[in-house]
Amino acid sequence: MEYIKSMETFEIIAEPNRRAILSLLVSSEQSVGEIERQLGMPQPTVSKHLRVLREAGFVESTVDAQRRLYRLKPEPFQEFDAWLDQFRRFWSGYVDALERHLDRMEEPTATKRKTRKKERPNRDRDKGETK
Repeated sequence: MEYIKSMETFEIIAEPNRRAILSLLVSSEQSVGEIERQLGMPQPTVSKHLRVLREAGFVESTVDAQRRLYRLKPEPFQEFDAWLDQFRRFWSGYVDALERHLDRMEEPTATKRKTRKKERPNRDRDKGETK
């Protein structure tokens, strides 16, 4: 049963427009109009995706005068994170190794940049330019 719920969660958040909406709601609650403007989506499309997210429990809404404001509900994300936790051991070592590799790659690049800057004035002088 938990597997089925997880698959439904993946299906819901796999849709790019829904992920974009969720990303906007991470920082603050938003109205349909604000989401529409920021994402350049038509209002009916935004409303449709918000309805799916609301029915799945990812967002909730409140009424503020004439507008409905949407915000994230943390519980489904916490449940999803807890479910993913059992798999983190499979990739965390690889992510750490990648980070170490990228750090090692950055060191020589920084040295090369410094060296190139020092070499550039000499190259300019060889072309007949004077300082």
